Amino acid sequence: MDHTHHPIDRRRLLLGAAALGLSVAQLAGVPAARAGDRTDDLAGDPARDPAAGRAGDPAAGLAGDLGPAGAGGHAATLTATRRVGAYEVMALYDAAGPFFTSRQEAFPAASAADWRRAARLDPAAFGPNDAWNLDFRCYAIRRPGGRVILVDTGVGPAGSPASSWAPVPGHLPERLRAAGIAAGDVDLVVLTHVHSDHVGWAVGPDGVPTFPNARYAIQHAEIAALTNAGATTMLSYVVDPLRRTGQLWEVDGRTRLADRPGGAVTAVPTPGHTPGHQSVLVERGRRRLVVTGDVLVHAVQLVNPDVGYVFEDDQDVAGRTRRALLADARRHDALLATAHLKQPFVPARATR
Repeated sequence: MDHTHHPIDRRRLLLGAAALGLSVAQLAGVPAARAGDRTDDLAGDPARDPAAGRAGDPAAGLAGDLGPAGAGGHAATLTATRRVGAYEVMALYDAAGPFFTSRQEAFPAASAADWRRAARLDPAAFGPNDAWNLDFRCYAIRRPGGRVILVDTGVGPAGSPASSWAPVPGHLPERLRAAGIAAGDVDLVVLTHVHSDHVGWAVGPDGVPTFPNARYAIQHAEIAALTNAGATTMLSYVVDPLRRTGQLWEVDGRTRLADRPGGAVTAVPTPGHTPGHQSVLVERGRRRLVVTGDVLVHAVQLVNPDVGYVFEDDQDVAGRTRRALLADARRHDALLATAHLKQPFVPARATR
């Protein structure tokens, strides 16, 4: 999500150039999967796992592993972990706070019934006076041997492009240290899209990439759209420095990022929020976890994927992408790893 280049009172943004709708067929070829699991193998089961809701009411009480209160007095999940085969997937809290506009302004098509269902799914997102409370979250995927894939880099330090609207500074560096991850351990950074709240720690204030041993994977369609739009702020902040150091990896379409007997990690195009948006699939056998990025930014889009978000580049494409991703995730009983909900991991079946 980002509003850096758009007035905040606009209800529709200019349509992007992307004509890439996500179909279920695009997600085919990855083996069917259960929800990703905690190390205790309980994750995703509403009858047994507190993070998955109460038995008999899968849309209620999806409280995560709650840490200290975040901005606005709402509990923030600082770090939560699930395991999928050989991969340990860690949700890393970067920041939290109320959005700059009301939830109804952000999702004008949502009905009263949609809001009631969403409030049962993610109650901490609902603040007083129609406020939308949200987290800003990254994910670390630790592979055997200790190497790490980092998905997104949060809002960044004070002075980052997100500073005009997001709660900076973020806390990703501290979260990585607490998880035992050094900057040199990260050998791949996947940026789901180039919005200011997802690329903030990709480079330092001096323009030097934060993770010296990493390639940074961005979809070619995303960079092309930024270039065509003349988005100089984001190009100069993140894309140009990565080009200068040779660390930019322009992926084009579905791309396998890691593959071993213990599972696979794959980047999958999920356009709409931005033209080159991508999500990340982690899977092994019958287990699947989807790091969604901003395919969905609020629980109201889980309970009704037809509800658009005013800062989506192309709401029609975004809606098709969201419907396809959620339908596939529900069919395969996957776990959703979300960027902005108040709990990181949501079983797809709890969103029906």
